[in-house]
Amino acid sequence: MPSQSNAIQRLLDEFARLPGIGPKSAQRIVYWLLNSEAADAQRLAETIVEVKRSVRFCERCFNYAEDNLCPVCQAADAAQRDATLLCVVSEPRDITAIERTDEFRGVYHVLGGEISPMDGIGPDELTITELLQRLADTQIREVVLATNPNVEGETTAVYLSRLIKPLGIMTTRLASGLPVGGDLELADTVTLGRAIESRREI
Repeated sequence: MPSQSNAIQRLLDEFARLPGIGPKSAQRIVYWLLNSEAADAQRLAETIVEVKRSVRFCERCFNYAEDNLCPVCQAADAAQRDATLLCVVSEPRDITAIERTDEFRGVYHVLGGEISPMDGIGPDELTITELLQRLADTQIREVVLATNPNVEGETTAVYLSRLIKPLGIMTTRLASGLPVGGDLELADTVTLGRAIESRREI
């Protein structure tokens, strides 16, 4: 016989489908919901529905937005960010990671993925055409390529740099190397090689 009701099992299955949530985490979430007030569960459900209803892609940079433009693009239009400095990322979540550093005050462009022939993702599946149009229509002085430091991210960065450099726009790549607090002997050869390549004067 089943150990729980069909309704509970369906909810467990739905939470277990989410990235980063396995069966045990799904179980903790479901049991928390069962033990919480009905208003808490209702608020969560309404918030999920509202996000799906109201959030779209920014028509300029393809970040998530509730209006036609995302908050970053709106701030740039209000001269609160450097609109001449453009950071290219793979996904909207990458913007969140960069913003947490409080080191970048430019604007963004979201590609919607990375070039990956094995997954059937080529340049035409990304917002590269829109990126080139932005570069042609605006006064961008530097493009920072902030794709992931993996094979797909490197492939995408190299492809973009070959398209952007002939435009006379400075193109840079995020430095990658050793994490703070790490030991040299524990670093893989690729990471250590990148650290040596990206060395700077002190």
